[in-house]
Amino acid sequence: MINRRNFLLSLAATPSVFAFPFQLAKAAGKPLLKPKRLQPGSIVGIVAPASAVFVREELNIVIDAVKGLGLVPRLGPHLLERYGYLAGKDKDRAADINQFFGDSSIAAILPVRGGWGCSRMLPYLDYQRIRKNPKILVGFSDLTALILGLNAQTNLVTFHGPNGLTSWKKTQTDYFRRVLFNGEAVTFQNQKDGDDSNRLMQVKYRKQTITSGKAKGRLIGGNLSVLSAIVGSPYLPDLNGAILFLEDTRENIYRIDRMMTHLKIAGLFNKLAGFVFGQCSDCLPDADYGSLTLEEVVWDHIQPLGIPAWYGAMIGHGVENMTLPIGLEVEIDADAGTIRMLEPAVE
Repeated sequence: MINRRNFLLSLAATPSVFAFPFQLAKAAGKPLLKPKRLQPGSIVGIVAPASAVFVREELNIVIDAVKGLGLVPRLGPHLLERYGYLAGKDKDRAADINQFFGDSSIAAILPVRGGWGCSRMLPYLDYQRIRKNPKILVGFSDLTALILGLNAQTNLVTFHGPNGLTSWKKTQTDYFRRVLFNGEAVTFQNQKDGDDSNRLMQVKYRKQTITSGKAKGRLIGGNLSVLSAIVGSPYLPDLNGAILFLEDTRENIYRIDRMMTHLKIAGLFNKLAGFVFGQCSDCLPDADYGSLTLEEVVWDHIQPLGIPAWYGAMIGHGVENMTLPIGLEVEIDADAGTIRMLEPAVE
């Protein structure tokens, strides 16, 4: 498995990465674009914008999941290509995204998996085409770069939600249907784990209030490692007045501290209206010396801001991800542990 962290660190440290072949300007101030909602029988373009699909059975699982939603899968032309650990060359992976956005028969685009690679293809996307043909784009983990980049460049509402190979259990599927099929303005809240249904109290996915209160703003966020690596690029949406959510996986706690410090000293935290921290699965202390706890790291960075903030949302790896609308106005309640959409995300 590719060490995503090392690649992201090299990306952030290499000035030439940002010598793009053409100039880009963020879409701040442009009208919010909403995609059309899904209908039974809608066609979904299946893509691999990051790591390669190494096992054909994985693709079959994604196809079955799409069919199980009552949708029709269509495979991207370069879906099964491989360039080392990537699913083909950067321009080819981007070409599948561009093709599906330009195809009027496609209603949504779903990645097979994350891994690493989305940031590499951002300069090759046709943002004018995407802006003229808004569609549903959903994903998480490395897809953070793609859903944030498209929102930053086009003001299209994108979705932090399931990749094709995620579990598609009941809670996850229900949120997906309510947001993208029904067009509901959903209030997201942690659901009890199956084991907790037999207990007197909730044990898993408990929320903790960092700072009490409610806050409204555009919802922006995703994987901390990926988001921190695109700071300073034209692919990170404006965080002024935003509600930021973060999650990660398999990172040492000191690395979480380092990345959150990066966001802090870049001046991004001071712009926020509110904050939500999701899950950080397998984020453990370094075994060689003493460590802060994950909670201490998050509290150290967020509590001094004095903004409504909560911890423990069902957002991230290994959980039934909510389908969260990137760029849409929401309200968080740090005491109740909720994220409430203030309007539908689809038309």
